[in-house]
Amino acid sequence: MDLIPVKDADDPRLAPYVSIRERDLTGRADGRFIVEGKVTLAILAERSRFKVESVFIGESRVEPLQGVLSQLPKGAPVYVAPQPVMDAVAGFPIHRGVLACAHKGAPLTLDQFAGCETLLVLNDISNHDNVGAAFRNAAAFGAGGVLLDEKSCDPLYRKSIRVSAGSALWLPFHHGGTGETHIRFLQAAGFDVWAMTPAAGAQAVASVPVSGKTAILLGAEGPGLPQSLIDQCRPVRIPMATGFDSVNVATAGAIALSRLFASR
Repeated sequence: MDLIPVKDADDPRLAPYVSIRERDLTGRADGRFIVEGKVTLAILAERSRFKVESVFIGESRVEPLQGVLSQLPKGAPVYVAPQPVMDAVAGFPIHRGVLACAHKGAPLTLDQFAGCETLLVLNDISNHDNVGAAFRNAAAFGAGGVLLDEKSCDPLYRKSIRVSAGSALWLPFHHGGTGETHIRFLQAAGFDVWAMTPAAGAQAVASVPVSGKTAILLGAEGPGLPQSLIDQCRPVRIPMATGFDSVNVATAGAIALSRLFASR
């Protein structure tokens, strides 16, 4: 491990970690993203497809993280600082005392998902918690990957990664394009596309036949999927108690994915 003590919050080597929240909100144009916490650092080091640039940890975290740090790629610097310096750099208290910077690299193309058996497809999901939870559910139920349209938020946002239990770091995903683009690709690749909707005329999820490749399409909280997208797919609903017609979008995805998982 290349442990490098840092005492000055203005050290230029810590530039990727400066004012993390503000950079998250404005978006990073340099292809970098930040990982926060011990669990996600371990996944980044041991299982992720992304290149680790550096790690930034508090002095008290060096000993507990020995095993994780030993899994980092050779040459990745580990900057070690007193907690007040970490907080000053990040712009808020880093209670976990663990940060890492990695590079997104070249994005995956749609064609790379053509051979998957199960896919989760997110349309206009702009809440980072929901995206993270959707990734966690996709991983739990064996989906081969996740497609996100251009209106959905970045799954490599710090909070999304954390809520995903680190699965956003290893589960393949494609981020870009539109719902129409995704549906055309999926249908051309032989997927049965389930458009999740509370519409009464949609088929109940437990009765939908499962055969071959399947994609679960989810829309935004509140408005749900546009009717124009639903009309191009197989409408599928989750039966619920009278007077209640919806659950959280990530929960809806979990129910549909569980149905597929149990049928494979």
